[in-house]
Amino acid sequence: MSEIDDLVAKIVQQIGDTGATATTTAPKSSVKNEKELTKQDYPLYSKHPELVHSPSGKGLKDITLDNILSDKIKSNDLRITPDTLRLQGEVAKDAGRDAIQRNFQRAAELTAIPDDRLLEMYNALRPYRSSKAELLAISAELKDKYNAPVNAGWFEQAADFYESRKKLKGDN
Repeated sequence: MSEIDDLVAKIVQQIGDTGATATTTAPKSSVKNEKELTKQDYPLYSKHPELVHSPSGKGLKDITLDNILSDKIKSNDLRITPDTLRLQGEVAKDAGRDAIQRNFQRAAELTAIPDDRLLEMYNALRPYRSSKAELLAISAELKDKYNAPVNAGWFEQAADFYESRKKLKGDN
């Protein structure tokens, strides 16, 4: 695991601020809130429960133990939504935590990807697992199929970095 950690640290170091500026232009949340949230709006679940909802549209007030036991709440109702992640990103950005805001943006994009495919994508990022063409194909998939431009850029950068560091499939 140390090699992976070192590789990720090197990628982040090489990306530097160039990756940061590309990821800060997050699309606005589809949740209706009149103003951008600030750090005073944290935590959202207690200060703005009306903005937090399940993927099926259920509000926080609907997620109770009784509703879970009576099967009115399904496992999908316990997942976070892209809107909630983006709102959390607004709070983080106002608190001066731009890196956390970018992480929330990436996470918001990833909610559209089925879990099994997402795990395949992450496995493809392991050193020596993928060719440059395979990483670029995942990038295109993220961009075209899942509308995830921030994560697509991450795979493009990884493909170039792995190529320069000889970490692609067949390099070992």
